[in-house]
Amino acid sequence: MEYLTEIKVRGYHADFYGHVNNARYLEFFEEDRWASLESKIDLRKWAAQGLGFLVVNINVNYRKAVVVGETVVVATDFEKVNTKSAVLKQEILFKKTHEVAADALVTFVVIDKSGSAVLMEGDLLEELRSLKRR
Repeated sequence: MEYLTEIKVRGYHADFYGHVNNARYLEFFEEDRWASLESKIDLRKWAAQGLGFLVVNINVNYRKAVVVGETVVVATDFEKVNTKSAVLKQEILFKKTHEVAADALVTFVVIDKSGSAVLMEGDLLEELRSLKRR
């Protein structure tokens, strides 16, 4: 997977033991989701249409501790699409070795002005499929 986000781990990312706090991994994943969305989708157009991106489930596997001073990269890929939801696969990798520190499956919906999930079809589906890494 390609990556868009590189993060230098600093003290404020860490817990008492010097490891990245589990909640920070979610922030790292979110940072790259936004970078991926902004690089492929016209979010201003979505906003004008009353559409929004909403995460409904995240399953994270913590594989190896990341400590202060290390640099990680985050990769996001389009995994699959369902009728009203889709799934992204994300990985946090050590920059030097590309060893996986954590991975996640992120289920999301696209909502309309009423807050209801819309069907994943037509132009919307094509835009979302553009998130697929080659």
